[in-house]
Amino acid sequence: MNRKLISLIILSFIIVGIAHADGFIIIPRPSQERTFIPLSIKYHHVETDINNQVTTTKVDQVFLNENNQDLEGIYIFPLPKDASISNFVMFVDGKPVKGEILDKEKARNIYDDIVRKMKDPALLEYIDRGAFRVSIYPIPARGEKRIQLEYSEVLKYDMGLCRYVYPLNTEKFSAKPIPSVTVSVKIRSDNPIKSVYSPSHEIDINRKSDNEIKLSYEASYVKPDKDFELYYTVSDKDFGLNLLSYREKGEDGFFMLLIAPKYETTGDDVIEKDLIFVIDKSGSMQGEKIEQAKNALKFCIKSLKEKDRFGIISFSTDVDELDKALIPANKTNIEKAEKYINKIDAVGGTNIDEALQTALKKQPNPNRPMMILFLTDGLPTVGEKDVNKILKNVDKSKSKNLRIFAFGVGNDVNTHFLDNLAEENGGVSQYVKPSEDIEVSVSSLYTKISEPMLSNLKIRSGSVKIKEIYPKSIPDIFKGSQLVVLGQYEGSGLTEITLDGDVRGKKQSIVNKALFIDKNTNNDFIPRLWAQRKVGYLLGEMRTSGENNEIKDEIIRLSKKYGIITPYTSFLVLPEEEASGLPAVARDRVRREALTKSSVDVRADKGASAVDASQKLGEMKYSSAPMVSARPKMRNGGEDSVEIKYVGIKTFALKKGVWTDIEYEQDMKVIEIKYGSDEYFDLLTRSPELGKYLALGKNIIVCYEGKCYKIKE
Repeated sequence: MNRKLISLIILSFIIVGIAHADGFIIIPRPSQERTFIPLSIKYHHVETDINNQVTTTKVDQVFLNENNQDLEGIYIFPLPKDASISNFVMFVDGKPVKGEILDKEKARNIYDDIVRKMKDPALLEYIDRGAFRVSIYPIPARGEKRIQLEYSEVLKYDMGLCRYVYPLNTEKFSAKPIPSVTVSVKIRSDNPIKSVYSPSHEIDINRKSDNEIKLSYEASYVKPDKDFELYYTVSDKDFGLNLLSYREKGEDGFFMLLIAPKYETTGDDVIEKDLIFVIDKSGSMQGEKIEQAKNALKFCIKSLKEKDRFGIISFSTDVDELDKALIPANKTNIEKAEKYINKIDAVGGTNIDEALQTALKKQPNPNRPMMILFLTDGLPTVGEKDVNKILKNVDKSKSKNLRIFAFGVGNDVNTHFLDNLAEENGGVSQYVKPSEDIEVSVSSLYTKISEPMLSNLKIRSGSVKIKEIYPKSIPDIFKGSQLVVLGQYEGSGLTEITLDGDVRGKKQSIVNKALFIDKNTNNDFIPRLWAQRKVGYLLGEMRTSGENNEIKDEIIRLSKKYGIITPYTSFLVLPEEEASGLPAVARDRVRREALTKSSVDVRADKGASAVDASQKLGEMKYSSAPMVSARPKMRNGGEDSVEIKYVGIKTFALKKGVWTDIEYEQDMKVIEIKYGSDEYFDLLTRSPELGKYLALGKNIIVCYEGKCYKIKE
């Protein structure tokens, strides 16, 4: 089929069906009027090879025709910027089919025409991309059509950082969930690879060496709603230090700092440590719990390095210890420890204060990190029972390099106490629910923290002022780990950014150049992730220190601006009858009252809801990807829900069939524009960046550059 005929099909026929993966098939109306079943997708598999920024992406997808007649269609693949098709495989009647590459302007005309004729704005997000297209006939009745496509691109290298994007957004196009979606990426680089980060998807990372990494994303029966986005950093230094920034005109900027050590290390790179295991052996630990805890303890002991020192303290009503002093992790002492562990029995009360004080009295080496792994399944019942006094006692006795990692087993623990014990002492708290395995949780955390490389971290910047950094206290760096630090900045330009830390009691500074952009709205996931961490921090403050209107108002402001929808902030989405007609001050008062009601579980200190709240707040405060709650509960805690979509930096709620920008309030003025009108396409031409918002549907309210637009059919 020649080019004129393809264009004629697009411009002249009434189009009735589109099936999308990353590429999509347009089906013109069949010659006879029949009920038409859109094509569905059998699978969508992607393999990507990145070799020193030269990238080859292979796409393999199968479309299913569930109709009782053959169909003719046009396959279109929106090309990433500067990409070129290197191979395309599809056979018709045993012969390979050739396609055509369209430049950005030609592709936009096709996208616009499809939008006009289909009355479907979904393609508008692609208006700034080129395209590859090919005619397909036949797509056999009750059969399938497999398409394999390969394209190449060179990733931009910017101050040690590379970004790869694959167009995986299929949610708005797929009539059915896709049975199999996979993206696998191999990265090879002559310069050592440090951080690997995806703000869009949970990925499994397998490091082969400093110069090679494999990662993957897999899902079944899903409708992906985000493009697959990947960042990786390269550096010859022992520690990678790379910065991403986002800034809107006239406002403070946001930055993300990626910090990662080299993967391949020698004995000199890893710091020797002092590690004390403090294990609860009270009567409530009887049975499977104590056996799992003992097995976890054995795993940790056997994994110690020979130059490490360790101690074991078991406690119930009384406190017992393996040795009065910290002992070297040699073969003799490991065997001694195993015999001690085997004799631990669960009986008696819970003397938490004395157990912690016994651990803190051991003489740490000031040039080593001192770590305490503290595990309990209950509340203090013997000795000091006031958890606030126990925390104060720890604070009085602790050394500079102390790190406490707290494990709460079951639902009878005081989550406020364990969270504060860990957070105030440079560690993290972790909870093992009744259905979970203690051994797996403890051994997994130990593996992550077993090889410390840099501690007591501080960040400094040069001519650019940085502020509002989260997490508030930057955790230590361990082998195989990476840190993601979020913050705001004032000023702009190229400057030095410095990470200060301690190695064996000596100061070490890692310095790198960083560009704080004056205006850059490409990395639009950064502001929401920063706001999510800050809201988590504020909810934590409200949880332990009590509520006040200042904290509530800040949570409301951040939630409204950045769309932070959580089980504790879903009060934002007010029922229409409550929001309508209320002045802004009254709406915020209603929201403040709703926040008080919706945060009951956050303030609980024990029980299943308290454990759940602690885990969720921990995710908010430390997560490296924006949390998405697609259907949060309404503020009244009922079963009603409201659908939420995140597009760029914006959040939209579906209210009475209209996708409404969460920043929009009822008393704001709107510019009304009819969907599909000349005015609609003129707006899109003037501001093509609106395309990703208008792609939501035909009825939208969106606020952009100081104006609110109401698109309606």
